[in-house]
Amino acid sequence: QVQLVESGGGLVQAGGSLKLSCAASGSIFRINAMGWYRQAPGKQRELVATITSGGSTNYADSVKGRFTISRDNAKNTAYLQMNSLKPEDTAVYYCSAQLITLAGVWRNSWGQGTQVTVSS
Repeated sequence: QVQLVESGGGLVQAGGSLKLSCAASGSIFRINAMGWYRQAPGKQRELVATITSGGSTNYADSVKGRFTISRDNAKNTAYLQMNSLKPEDTAVYYCSAQLITLAGVWRNSWGQGTQVTVSS
């Protein structure tokens, strides 16, 4: 059993900052890439940022220069620092992890999501 638990969402004014955390736990042998995705009402889920176990990052154009993804491999935790937030960043943010379980099975796990609301 693998669990991803997000935290850190909330309500913030435009221009403000939030930091999301995603902690993975359970029968994990190794985590490869971790990522953050978001889904706004009426829209499809979209990539926000990803990070490999070696620290290579990738960002959606809409968040480049404002968001920073990082991870602590020892804690199986990923973070998303979000600065200069805009109302269009409002969405449910989901964490994902590509990992190998202790049973040797590759899987892509998802968290339950955390709401981020940016007021204008």
